[in-house]
Amino acid sequence: MDRREVLKASLASAAAMGISSKHAISSEIDSQVGLKASAVSGEVIAEPPLVNLYDFESAAKRKLSEAAWEYFNSGSADELTLRRNREALDALQLKPRVLVDVTRIDTSCMLLGYKMEHPILLAPTSSHLLAHPDAETATARGATAAKTIMVASTVSNRSIEDICKSASEPIWFQLYVEDDRSAVRALIERAEAAGCRALCITVDNPIPYARNREERVRALAPKLPFPNLGIEAGPGGRSRSRRHFNWDDLKWIQSFAKTPVILKGILNPDDAEEAVHRGVSAIIVSNHGGRVLDTEPATIEVLPAVVDRVAGRLPVLFDSGIRRGTDVLKGLACGASAVLIGRPYIYGLSVAGADGVRDVVNILRAELEGAMALTGRTHLAGIDRSVFWKSRDFSS
Repeated sequence: MDRREVLKASLASAAAMGISSKHAISSEIDSQVGLKASAVSGEVIAEPPLVNLYDFESAAKRKLSEAAWEYFNSGSADELTLRRNREALDALQLKPRVLVDVTRIDTSCMLLGYKMEHPILLAPTSSHLLAHPDAETATARGATAAKTIMVASTVSNRSIEDICKSASEPIWFQLYVEDDRSAVRALIERAEAAGCRALCITVDNPIPYARNREERVRALAPKLPFPNLGIEAGPGGRSRSRRHFNWDDLKWIQSFAKTPVILKGILNPDDAEEAVHRGVSAIIVSNHGGRVLDTEPATIEVLPAVVDRVAGRLPVLFDSGIRRGTDVLKGLACGASAVLIGRPYIYGLSVAGADGVRDVVNILRAELEGAMALTGRTHLAGIDRSVFWKSRDFSS
């Protein structure tokens, strides 16, 4: 394929993702040459390496269309919860330990009967076609390379069958429970037949709430395919009604589901207690990355209360706001069995496809190992709330 054909292919991919021709051409040149000309002097300089998740975020913002960036990166309403997720994680101070033999750091864990090399999963996110022409199949390949579990969204741009075929690590299926029971059952059975190992039901989003940044650029967004639902729509899909979903509907799903059932979006300890009572296999403490009800607390703030209420009766996972290995450590210290990331791997996908997804997870894993070593923890079971400084610790 000559240079002209490469650029034409790039433009075709860009059109499918709603990316401008200008961005497509510059991205193609940058990716092939690995160099960038200075706007002032014309001097050719090497692009700096992407060494952390914030670097990937900056690179993704340069590559994505405005509509794509606003879809992936925005929160709800005034985005107070979106910001609080980071602020609360940053506010937790770690207590180092010294003179501990950290020759070997073990990040492995068991989750729902599956041994993982590390406790970092990929949370369900929609509309990967906005980030890469291979969409969720590229994400699945990246998850496999990073040796982690991908939770595939109902509103993916690739079918659950194609996603599962692209992965050799487990795939979980995220489900929005719509009011049409026959459609819900068919979709669950389809996901199970494709090879999904667990059913992850989102429970915190029965209706959309004030996605103002998305609304402002909605007219700029392309139509995308959503083969799990058999529709074409804007980013995130055109959801049918899911206002009815309740605990009795959950019981109905449990009556025929063949895989473990996980509830995603638990913040209230009372709901966690009910989930235990209802016999679910795990819960995910999540505020949907700040994309549902605004002015909720950060997930890390409520995680200890949920963990304490559950009292070891089922695994508790945690997401929202994770950008550093220290964030993973903090989630585990508060009692989470594992964590999930969302936006960061989308940044990786947009920058470098499957390789970018892999690199984001591997950076986070390496940072987790470093944070464990510097706090004197050599295995995950040794991580607990004693890694945190408390105000009384500063007293003489």
